[in-house]
Amino acid sequence: MKHITYLLIFFLTIIFASCSNSSSSTHNNNDTIKESTIVDNLDIKEVETEKVATKEIIVGAKQLDLYISELKNKKIALVVNQTSMVDNTHLVDTLISLGITIKKIFAVEHGFRGNIDRGKHIDSNVDEKTGLPIVAIFGKSRRPSKEQLSDVDIVIFDIQDVGARFYTYISSMHEVMEACAANNKKIFVLDRPNPTGDYVDGPVREANFKSFVGMHAIPIVHGLTVGELAKMINGEGWLTNNRTCDLTVIPVKNYNHAMLYSLPIKPSPNLPNDISIRLYPSLCLFEATKFSIGRGTDFPFQVIGYPDSIFGNFSFIPRDIVGGQTNPLQEGKTCFGVDLRNEPIETKFTLKYIIEFYQKSKMQDAFFSNSNWFNKLVGNAVLQEQIKQGLGEEEIRKSWQPELNSYKKMREKYLIYK
Repeated sequence: MKHITYLLIFFLTIIFASCSNSSSSTHNNNDTIKESTIVDNLDIKEVETEKVATKEIIVGAKQLDLYISELKNKKIALVVNQTSMVDNTHLVDTLISLGITIKKIFAVEHGFRGNIDRGKHIDSNVDEKTGLPIVAIFGKSRRPSKEQLSDVDIVIFDIQDVGARFYTYISSMHEVMEACAANNKKIFVLDRPNPTGDYVDGPVREANFKSFVGMHAIPIVHGLTVGELAKMINGEGWLTNNRTCDLTVIPVKNYNHAMLYSLPIKPSPNLPNDISIRLYPSLCLFEATKFSIGRGTDFPFQVIGYPDSIFGNFSFIPRDIVGGQTNPLQEGKTCFGVDLRNEPIETKFTLKYIIEFYQKSKMQDAFFSNSNWFNKLVGNAVLQEQIKQGLGEEEIRKSWQPELNSYKKMREKYLIYK
C-alpha cells in the first residue's frame, strides 16, 4: 500500500510539472506575439524609415566586384569630381590602391575638386596628390580628343548628377560617349541615385534649342540616373551618325525612383543641400533675369529677390564668395523677396515663382534680361511668350503634356530602378 502511495505521488508530480511547463510555454508564446504586434502597430512612416535605413544604398563605384576585373591590365581615364567617393576615399585613390593603371583625369564644369565658379574656364594641370594629368573638358574643348584617348582603353564616368536637363554634367557625359564611340573605347558609367528622380516634369526640349544646357530631347526634370540616361543616349541613336558606344552601367544597389535621396557631398558650389537641389529646376529659370536666386549668399537656390521692397519682406545682400560665387548678380545691393528654405523637401518643379515675380515686376519684356538664354534653359521659345501673355501655370502645363507623355513612355525602356 505504501508503495502504491509513493507511485501515485510520483505520477502526480510529473503531471503537475508537465502542466506547469505547458502553461509557461504558452505564456512565452503570447509574449512573443505581443512583441510582434507592437512592432506591426508602430507608425507606418517610422517602420518605412527603418526599412530604408537597414537597406544601405550602395552606389555603383562601391561595387568593385562588378567591374574591377575588367580594369586589370588596362589603361584607364576617369571623368570624376569631388562627388566620386567610395565611402570616405576618392575613386581615384581607391583604384590606385588596387593596382589599376590610371593615365589621366578628365575634369568637367566646376573642376576636379568642384570649387570653380559656374561657367568658368578650367585649365588642364596636374593633380598634386597623385601626379596624374588633369585634362579639362569644359570651356574651349568639351570632348576628349583622339590624341587624349590614344593611351586609354577604358573611360570611367562617375559623377553625381541632380536630375535637371540644364545641369551640365550629363552634357559632358554625352561628349565623352561621343569620343568613346568615335575612337572605339569602352565607357563604364558607375551609377548614382538621382535626388530628383522621383518624378518627371517640364517641357521637352525642342530640336532647334539644342545647346550644352540642353543636349537631349528630354524634359527639364528627366527622372533618370546618369546610367539610365547613358542607355537612352545609346538606345535612341543620339550620338553622331546614330553611333553607339561600348557602354557598361554599374547599377546602384537598393535604390528605386520612389526614394528621396540625400546627397552626402554637394555636387557643385551653389547647391549646398537637399532643398537647394529640389528647388534648382524651378529657380534656375531666374538665371536669365535680373533677379537673384541667392548666388553670393550662404543659401543659394533657396531665395529669390530684387532690389525693390515690393517683392517681399525677406532681404539679403549678395557678396563675393571665393569658391562659391564671384561677382554675383545684384552684388552689394539689398534684395527683397522670399525665403524658400522651409519649403517641403518633396517640392517639385513649378512655374509659380517665375510667373509671380514676372507679374509683380511690371517689367514686361525687360524682365527677361537674356531672352535667348531663357529659351535655351526651357528648351523652347513658347514658354517665355506664354508668361508674357499672362497664362497661368495650369494652362501652360497643358501645352507641353503631349510631348511629356511621349517621353515618359520612351523613358520606361531605359529604367534600371523601376
